[in-house]
Amino acid sequence: MAIHFRTTKLYPQAFQLNTPNSSYAFGISEQGLAVHFYYGARLHRNDLETLCSAENSPWFPAQPGQTLLDHVPLEFSGSGMADLRPAAVSVQWADGDNLVDFRYKSYKIITGKPALQGLPHVYIEKEEEAFTLVLTLADAKGLEADLYYTVFADSDALVRRAVLRNTGNQQVTLTRVMSASLDLPDNRMEMVHLHGSWAREFTLERLPVGHCEQRIGSFRGASGSQHNPFTAIVTPDCTETAGEAYGCSLVYSGNFCMETDVDAGDRLRLNVGLSDRAFRWPLAAGESFETPEAVLVYSNCGLGEMSRTYHKLYRSRVSRGYWRDRPRPVLLNTWEGVYFDFNREKLLNLAEAAAKEGIELFVIDDGWFGHRSDDTTSLGDWAPWEEKLGCALPELVRDVNQLGMDFGIWVEPEMVSPDSDLYRAHPDWALCRPGRPATLARTQLILDLSRKEVQEYVIDAMTKLFSCAPIAYVKWDMNRNMTEIGSFADRTASAGALAHRYMLGLYHILETLTSRFPKILFESCASGGGRFDAGMLYYMPQTWTSDDSDAVQRLDIQGGASLVYPPSMMSCHVSAVPNHQVGRSTPISTRWNVAVLGGGFGYELDMTKFGEEEAQTVKKQIEAYKNERSGLFNSSFYRLPAPEDMAAFQQISADGDRVVATCCRRLYHAKNGPYWLRLQGLDAQAEYRCVKTGRTVTGSVLMGHGVCLHLDTVDFASERMVFEKIK
Repeated sequence: MAIHFRTTKLYPQAFQLNTPNSSYAFGISEQGLAVHFYYGARLHRNDLETLCSAENSPWFPAQPGQTLLDHVPLEFSGSGMADLRPAAVSVQWADGDNLVDFRYKSYKIITGKPALQGLPHVYIEKEEEAFTLVLTLADAKGLEADLYYTVFADSDALVRRAVLRNTGNQQVTLTRVMSASLDLPDNRMEMVHLHGSWAREFTLERLPVGHCEQRIGSFRGASGSQHNPFTAIVTPDCTETAGEAYGCSLVYSGNFCMETDVDAGDRLRLNVGLSDRAFRWPLAAGESFETPEAVLVYSNCGLGEMSRTYHKLYRSRVSRGYWRDRPRPVLLNTWEGVYFDFNREKLLNLAEAAAKEGIELFVIDDGWFGHRSDDTTSLGDWAPWEEKLGCALPELVRDVNQLGMDFGIWVEPEMVSPDSDLYRAHPDWALCRPGRPATLARTQLILDLSRKEVQEYVIDAMTKLFSCAPIAYVKWDMNRNMTEIGSFADRTASAGALAHRYMLGLYHILETLTSRFPKILFESCASGGGRFDAGMLYYMPQTWTSDDSDAVQRLDIQGGASLVYPPSMMSCHVSAVPNHQVGRSTPISTRWNVAVLGGGFGYELDMTKFGEEEAQTVKKQIEAYKNERSGLFNSSFYRLPAPEDMAAFQQISADGDRVVATCCRRLYHAKNGPYWLRLQGLDAQAEYRCVKTGRTVTGSVLMGHGVCLHLDTVDFASERMVFEKIK
């Protein structure tokens, strides 16, 4: 069993949870405190006895009446007590009390992993895949916390969450509740996180962890492009291939926080969970509250191994359904080709050109419904604009299907335009604070998905749309964040609580629709990567990574996203040049080399404007992608060391037989001599044949000496090298 229990002199209950390559250990003191011992490389079973000994204990109890808990590494601390560091839980009791004193009550070990209700989560397909420890802590006044710890037979992930239950006879209001808290023994660490903005998502930043509270998070109603719900606490010597990394990813799509605090004794605490800004969640007697899951990964082989652990878990045990393991069709999205300016003739001309190139999926983006000729109108009115389309939508879908392509469509169901029939009929359905002016963004408001009737409207409208014709693909967009958060249905609810109820409503909608239409390929989008998180990946197997489709910008965006999310879940397109976001012109070979790193590959340009040479190039690109996609879809992904003016990535097929190394230059600088790119993760004893040159070389040479790059001496050049393992 992966979870071991011991009784020792200092700790009446002690637990050790093992993954294949890591261990997590804590014990219950005589005072009933859950005291953290260890999280790191795999321990032997008998090492738990050593961790519990007096000389190795992280806490020596002081005399009764003299105990402060500031220096005690706790599993899950409550507010207002002797631990003055940021707590995992803060409350307000009905009588004004704000203390939480969690003490041990019970535990149980479960074969398997209980599912969450109404929240996305890591799932299992067989009970023997996982073991779960449920530790129950209780406050004497009537608040209990069930802490869930799940480890897996074939993954180094540790999944944590908490369920708070009011077992008393008075209301208690939660003002802060974390999914997980982790106390580490020293502060000689650094924080890695992913920040950004629209068109600049997933910018990697690495900061020293200081003697202060450091915090990333979102209060935008979405996980956001400003800070992704992921962080890694790493040792200063941590690289892609060496050093220790403690990754933490939240399976949630709304307001969140991840914070560190270093105490006077140089001990580091990491808290991960829902944002506590304006958060008040009343719990009546007998009610409970369930947090999102936090997925922890420990690696002593650097950031690369941590990333690949997340990739495998999220590909196979967060992503679900028909498209989980299926390579995706090559698509053409109409947005950057025509924007809102289209009619039936233009669409069919685009579709005919796309079919000739080998496109498999034709996607109409914004502008097909209501009377929407720009972004100021019609959101919420999901009836096709037949006058603009020149026909009924089923007829247009039929015409596209007859060209040998599937049909996809863009929607933004969470939003409403003030200029819409829906808003005129139900202005109170907008998410806003009654009596206050509402801020428009992109000339739109957000629907109040905390309300059941609004959820049902969205479900019914989308069901009608998706049923009217054979819709094969849906791009689900969300183009603004929350402001003036309030509800006409509950005027006293806090902004933080409403934002969470909104997210629960959205998850209900997505669960209903993806279950009702299991073969539709759903793609998540939020002005690009503004809601690229594990929560959305539970419902939609791919996400539009960024509205910035420039190949050079995408090197950092996709590379940063790969720190936690699998490339197979990234949607990446070849777009026109000059690029519409940054104005840069890059070779179409480089645009393709970067875009095919993602599993959701396609084009976003006007193919009717191709000359003969460009048309032939794109046709060959599509043929090459189709030949490779099955083998590389679930490949292992490596971020390779490269000079500052380059970026390099490597993919190894699941069977190890095919290796692809991609290197792209940002700007050319005069320099002497070639550059040798060292590959990783190969079979050192095996021989590999370069498909381009026919040269055969051993894995040990490719990893130790490397392969010589022959990039053109110009800006934005790239090279893609394919190797086949010789059996």
